Amino acid sequence: MAESATALAIMGMALVTYLTRVGGLFLAGRLPTGRRWRAALTAMPGVILVSLVAPLVLGAGVAEAMGAMVVLALARRVALPVVVVAGIVVVAVGRAWLTG
Repeated sequence: MAESATALAIMGMALVTYLTRVGGLFLAGRLPTGRRWRAALTAMPGVILVSLVAPLVLGAGVAEAMGAMVVLALARRVALPVVVVAGIVVVAVGRAWLTG
């Protein structure tokens, strides 16, 4: 019984994924091609990322908020690996310092 429910769930997810991709292809041909629309679509991934990460950062704690501020400050100035390591170090040190 559990195997059939699992198989049905997997097939349902595959169908939804396929329909989403086909729908995207169908919709892409009907979207406007102006400069403003292109700029909005280019900015969309960043906006989605911020909308997912911001509540987590703001609700996590002081150390995490400090790490996020460091990452934001460094993001356009240094290479990505340096940004990631700096954020991790700030969160780890902040947690150790704040918890005693």
